[in-house]
Amino acid sequence: MLLKDLCIPKKLLTTVSEKATLQEAIQILEESGYRCIPVLDQQEKKFCGNIYKMHIYRHIAQGGSLEDPVTSLIKNTTKYISLDSSFFKVFFTIKELPYIAVLKENGDFYGILTHASMLNVLEESWSIDTGSYVLTIVIPEMAGAIARATKIISKHSNIASIISMDSKDSTLIRRVLITLPSEVDEPLKNTIVKELEANGVRVTSVENLQEAQE
Repeated sequence: MLLKDLCIPKKLLTTVSEKATLQEAIQILEESGYRCIPVLDQQEKKFCGNIYKMHIYRHIAQGGSLEDPVTSLIKNTTKYISLDSSFFKVFFTIKELPYIAVLKENGDFYGILTHASMLNVLEESWSIDTGSYVLTIVIPEMAGAIARATKIISKHSNIASIISMDSKDSTLIRRVLITLPSEVDEPLKNTIVKELEANGVRVTSVENLQEAQE
C-alpha cells in the first residue's frame, strides 16, 4: 500500500502553530469546520499533536482561559505513522482516530491519512465495485482447507478477492469471505454454493454486492 497516494499533503491541510493560543486555535477550527486539526512547530515541519474543538469548549466550560497556549490541550502526540509503515500498523493506529499524522523518513510532517481513506482501501480489497457476490464460508482450521474450497470455486469462476478471518468463538474454525467477479450470475452462484456445501464447506451467508450498494 502506497501511503503517499492515500494521504492529504500538508499544503492542502488546515493546521495551527504550537505557539498559537486556544483563542486562535478555536477560531481556525470554527472557520474550517473541522473537529480537530494538526498542531505543527513554528517551522511547520514537525508534528506536535492534534487539537480538538470539544476539548477547547470543555476547557472554557470549566473556567479555563482562551489565552492559554494550544499546547496545554494537545492530544495524540505519539499517534503517527511513517510513509513506509505497514498496512497493519496503519490500521491499528488509526482505528480510534479521525485521521493519523504521516511523517517523512526524516521525521518531518508530510500530511494526514483519514479514516475514510482507510475504509476505501478495505472496500477495494473486497472488490465491492467489481464483484458480484460475497460468500462467507466456515471451514475447519486445518491444512489445505482453504485450498480445497478455492479449488471448487475455481472450477466454475475466478476469485475476485479472498479475506480470511479468525473466529473469536473457536480456534477450530475460520471464516473466509470470498468475492466472486462481476460476470458470475445468480444461477452460477447457486451452482458454486451447492457444490461447496456438497463437499462439506458450509456457506453461512451470501451477499449480493449490487443490491448492497443500492
